[in-house]
Amino acid sequence: MRIAIIGTGVSGSVAARLLSTRHEVTVFEANDYAGGHANTVDVAVGGQSFPVDTGFMVFNRRTYPNFCRLLEMLEIPSQPSDMSLSVRCAKTGLEYQGSSLNGLFAQRTNLLRPSFLKMLTDILRFNRRGMQAAASGELHDGRTVGEFLHNCRVGRRFVEHYLTPMAAAIWSSNPREILEFPAEFMIGFFANHGLMQLRGRPQWRTIVGGSRKYVAALLEPLREQVRYACPVLSVARSPHEVHITSKYASRESFDEVVFACHADQALRMLVDASSAERQILSAFPYQPNEAVLHTDTALLPRRRRAWASWNYHLPRSDDGASSVTYDLSRLQNHASQTPLLLTLNAKSEIDSTKIIRTFNYSHPAYARDSLTAQKRHREISGRRKTHYCGAYWGYGFHEDGVNSAVAVAAHFGIELSACTAASTKEPSPIAVVSR
Repeated sequence: MRIAIIGTGVSGSVAARLLSTRHEVTVFEANDYAGGHANTVDVAVGGQSFPVDTGFMVFNRRTYPNFCRLLEMLEIPSQPSDMSLSVRCAKTGLEYQGSSLNGLFAQRTNLLRPSFLKMLTDILRFNRRGMQAAASGELHDGRTVGEFLHNCRVGRRFVEHYLTPMAAAIWSSNPREILEFPAEFMIGFFANHGLMQLRGRPQWRTIVGGSRKYVAALLEPLREQVRYACPVLSVARSPHEVHITSKYASRESFDEVVFACHADQALRMLVDASSAERQILSAFPYQPNEAVLHTDTALLPRRRRAWASWNYHLPRSDDGASSVTYDLSRLQNHASQTPLLLTLNAKSEIDSTKIIRTFNYSHPAYARDSLTAQKRHREISGRRKTHYCGAYWGYGFHEDGVNSAVAVAAHFGIELSACTAASTKEPSPIAVVSR
């Protein structure tokens, strides 16, 4: 069959690789590079060049089993990463880093601050109560994170200085929206990823040379079948074909189409969306984020012992925007003279002379309707010659993207192990020259 795949993020790249083992695929990518959030760029600092990841950064072997299996099949090496979190509150002056006692009490007055000590006891209470709730299944009742926290009887400092900064950094979301997340979703994620355990947490890892390494390996057999800088403008379906209009082609026909893009993007492309497609795809709102790559350490905590891999900054004003700064040198083991940093949504606070590059990403902002929509995946995927994959069908991370692509491939009777077979496959004779 002739199959069109829209998007080369982790889901699109995996789906393309798998489907190409038996079918003729054409891949449409709106960007001028493959990978989506797996976006590695080279940065020169102090006479050295470093490959830094600006979107997808880390994974672990416990909760990313299929992604790790994929890396092994592609022979892509990884290395341990540091996954510490710091919080700096401009209003109260609070600073701490959670990976050690020295970091927790980086600000020595925290030892004598009752509100800080209360926050630490609330963390233990939340962890214990959250693990119980996740194991019992009681969160299926649809309550929000805010409602769950109210029942936990944790204090305001715990919410403002621990939970919402951590969750907002994980999902690149507005901290005000975290309390409206479905408790089943967020608490389930925390339990699954060991975030409510003081011991036995998984070792996080990063790809040596950057995430572009795995993307390039995945798409190597498909070099002539990927169209870069070629956004799809519309998709229409007839009983026998799928008709695609793109930037460089007024109309092309395929036997099947795989939407491996964001849900809102897929819905905009469809000219004949069904009622179910409109209901389900619109249940996944997205949060736009401006990511700035820079070297301005003023965005980190004032105390060096409070520096972490993820550094969350709460503004002085309640109306101000919170921001997170990722220390890419720390996360990816780069021995750079100065930390290579990536800050979300705080460009005005960064010294303009230290800005290297700016990126625009968007991430799913989950709500109650999102969980309901996830359970309706089969209502729209695999029907009308149309398939949907993407990390938004899970928690929004790389493992979810791989699993979603594997589910689409399974519809065609293809398993993840086919990735090894694809490396020896000759390019399709009807391949389209990359743009």
